Amino acid sequence: MPRYIIQSAATGRFLAPCPQGGEPIWVQLLHRAGGGVVDDMERVAQLVGDYCEPDDFPQVIDLDRLGTPNDYPND
Repeated sequence: MPRYIIQSAATGRFLAPCPQGGEPIWVQLLHRAGGGVVDDMERVAQLVGDYCEPDDFPQVIDLDRLGTPNDYPND
């Protein structure tokens, strides 16, 4: 099962559920974004459409790709 997380390329923050419930919020630390891990690209697209602004430059990170031969290239 894939594991995706949404990160703002503009700020480095991660989209995660609000601890008190309700709408997702942006958090600075990855360990606080655990509930933001999504396994469905349709849900990812919905979250990006509903909670990301264009100036967030949202990027979807495949957590299972990190540290593998298919890892993201260094910029």
